Amino acid sequence: MEKRRVVVTGMACFTPIGNGLEDFWTGLSTGKNGVGPITQFDSSNQKVHFAAEVKDFDALHFIDKKEAKRMDRFTQFGVAASIQALQDAQFVINDLNSEQVGILIGSGVGGIRIMEEQQEILLTKGPDRCSPFMVPMMISNMASGQAAIHTGAKGPNSCTVTACTAGTNAIGDAFRIIQMGHAQAMLCGGTESAVTPLSIAGFAAARALSTRNDDPEHASRPFDKDRDGFVLGEGCGILLLEELTYAQARGARIYAELVGYAMTCDAYHMTAPVPGHEGAARAMRLALKDASIAPEQLDYLNAHGTSTPGNDANESMAIKTALGDHAYKVSISSTKSMTGHLLGASGGIEAIASVLAMQHDLVPPTINLDNPDELCDLDYTPKVAKARTINYAMSNSFGFGGHNGCLIFKKFVS
Repeated sequence: MEKRRVVVTGMACFTPIGNGLEDFWTGLSTGKNGVGPITQFDSSNQKVHFAAEVKDFDALHFIDKKEAKRMDRFTQFGVAASIQALQDAQFVINDLNSEQVGILIGSGVGGIRIMEEQQEILLTKGPDRCSPFMVPMMISNMASGQAAIHTGAKGPNSCTVTACTAGTNAIGDAFRIIQMGHAQAMLCGGTESAVTPLSIAGFAAARALSTRNDDPEHASRPFDKDRDGFVLGEGCGILLLEELTYAQARGARIYAELVGYAMTCDAYHMTAPVPGHEGAARAMRLALKDASIAPEQLDYLNAHGTSTPGNDANESMAIKTALGDHAYKVSISSTKSMTGHLLGASGGIEAIASVLAMQHDLVPPTINLDNPDELCDLDYTPKVAKARTINYAMSNSFGFGGHNGCLIFKKFVS
């Protein structure tokens, strides 16, 4: 059976370096740093005092005040970005098409903020004071559920919870749903808001976070020899995918075509990648096969690039394994150097970054790359964006549990 073609017709985001496509792209292309002191809680008793927070987000611009109070911040992000992605695509959900529009939004940890707040109420005021909305505010699928309620999308609705691969898996799974004919359009991506005391404490205890408290702006430094961990970020990235002929019939503007997707598992360790990152290399190779392209056709690769000792060298090795000699010719960047690591939302905003890079034929930089690790010897586009014709772009995400996900976008030619 011939595969149905799937295109990107709408995008929206809230990120530490800018909200909305224009501000996000300005931040990406100029190497803006989104990292700063934590403002959402008092971090004085923590080992880490900085994060990459979303600035100037007001849920009430998109959601009724009463409804917004019944949502965790990660859900507010997801609903607001879904509304904006539809507006960007000039796509109206109505009685005629609602059953053909689905939603798939991933999240790594969901409503951890409300969980912490309600735990404090339980301990200090007793169980009778806990909110009746705690459970629906906390569960990870609520971004997808609330987005459907607020947009009227009645088609396939689900949620991926695959740690830092959740956003990429959500986009890839939505891609498959459209390919199989189960929907004509899907809102998809990832959302996360985990800059909370428990998250910071937990990731710090796992020695996953940078502790560069004296110089937070230079803490996220993927592929750099002096990296010491990732910077926790928050935000959301949502794409509207449509079946090609459906999009063309309504005269949609098309950003790019999604042509390849693959996911694999390391089956090795809870948090560490398998040495050599064989699972990641396999995901990249399978995505290339799904896209029916050779490695040499790939122009840009948005790396997972977390700034952790474990990921960066292993991902570099995986890229070499998957792409062969072309690994040294493809342009690579880790936009996490600017945005920090948005956990389950990272795949959403990085897919958008890949599409925007293709739109502008400009490779975003990897900032803070001063002293490359000897094992990281590829072209990571250090510090400054680079002009390059981008016809194919790959976006990688890897998560705790050994999850690996890879997407490939193609410049659309009508």
